[in-house]
This record gives sequence, C-alpha cells and structure tokens, in this order.
Amino acid sequence: MPDLLEVSGLAGGYGAVPVLHGVDLRVADGEMVALIGSNGAGKSTLMRALSGLATVSAGSISLAGEPLHCLPAAQRVHRGLIHVPEGRRLFRAMTVEDNLLMGSYRLPRGPAVAQSLEQVYQIFPKLRERARQDASTMSGGEQQMCAIGRGLMAHPRLLMIDELSLGLSPKLVEELAQALLRINQMGVAVLLVEQDVDTALRLSSRAYVMDRGHIAHSGTSAALSNNPIVRAAYLGAGPDPQNPTGDQQ
Repeated sequence: MPDLLEVSGLAGGYGAVPVLHGVDLRVADGEMVALIGSNGAGKSTLMRALSGLATVSAGSISLAGEPLHCLPAAQRVHRGLIHVPEGRRLFRAMTVEDNLLMGSYRLPRGPAVAQSLEQVYQIFPKLRERARQDASTMSGGEQQMCAIGRGLMAHPRLLMIDELSLGLSPKLVEELAQALLRINQMGVAVLLVEQDVDTALRLSSRAYVMDRGHIAHSGTSAALSNNPIVRAAYLGAGPDPQNPTGDQQ
C-alpha cells in the first residue's frame, strides 16, 4: 500500500520548549498504526504537531504526497487529517447529535451529511439512543464514541485517536476496539495513541515506540509484542520463552 502519511525528521514542541526530536513515521493508505510509549514520551505532542496545534521547528509532514507542515490546522482538516484528542473535548450543553454535526462543519448540508450521521449511528447505536441528550452527561465510554463519531463526520482520510481507552472499563475498551476495526475496514487509515499497549498492538498492523521525543523502536505489531525490551517496559512481562530474542516468526 502507498504511504498516506509521511513524517520525516520532525522536531518541535511548544514555543521554545523542544519535545520532538527527529521523528520519522509513516502510515499507509488504509492501515492502522499504533504509537505507544510511557507518559511524557511525546506521543500527544506528536499528534498535536501533525494536526497543527503544536509548533514544528524542523522536518516535514505530508498527506498523500501534499505537504502539510506549513498549513494551519483548519486546512489540515480540509485535507482529511482528523484528530480525536485525549479527553474527548465534547461541547458541553450541546446534544450528542449537535456534537456529531460539528464534525461536518466544512461540508455542505444535505444528503451527504445525513448519510454520514446514519453511518455513525450504525457503528455506535448507543449514540442514536442518546441523540437528544446533553453530550457531557453521558458515560466516559459513550463520550468517547461521540468524539470518534464526530471525527468520522469530517470524512477523514487519516483518523488520529489519542488515548482510546483512557479511564474506561475493559468491556467498553473492547467495544470501542471492535468499532475501530470496523472503521478501519471501511478504508479509513488510523493512527492510534494508546496506553493499553496490549490493545494497541492487537488492533494495529505496525507500531512505533516513542521515548523522550524520538522513535525508539518500530516494526510489525507482532514483532514488537515479542520484543523483550518492549515486553519488559510496556507489557509487564519478560521475553517470550518460545522466542527469547524477540525475532518475528
């Protein structure tokens, strides 16, 4: 598959405070890629730099061959790069459906928006039930569904999700994971930042490990799940006795 997102030598952070140091990363068209690492590793800053919300001081970002790093955040949304931020960031005192419709603000009102809304309701039936409810009064899992649904309403080419499972029960995490697989099967590429490393590696085909603002490891998710360094640091386990070197089988 051709690369959809290409990141090369990316450096940046917040004003004069550097966080990212020479990050190289790619996501193929229709691929799901995970970005894992400890708290403070720079994962969320990288997502914000990609979406235009953090300063880029060096390097390049391109989507489908088109440079993005010089464009403001709104123009990146128009190009199809959609960021579902950590913490959901729903609009309080607005209904679930109005929050979803905010995701389609750049699209002309009409059948296309109605079809997108119906698609979101099919993926997340609970949102249809809560359509007239104040979005801020829903459970954490339902709010995450709404945040992802709002992102889908923007017709993403690449959907970036920061912390899918934060604060959610294992049952809700699995429900969201299955929805994310369905979204990916629709042809939407996904870049997933996730503290639950086991879930992240299970869902993705490839993964990157961030450490102190740079990419420390990368490879297929299967290989990284067997990498003894990754297992010890993020999975709470030693090397696989059947594959102690972490080599891909």
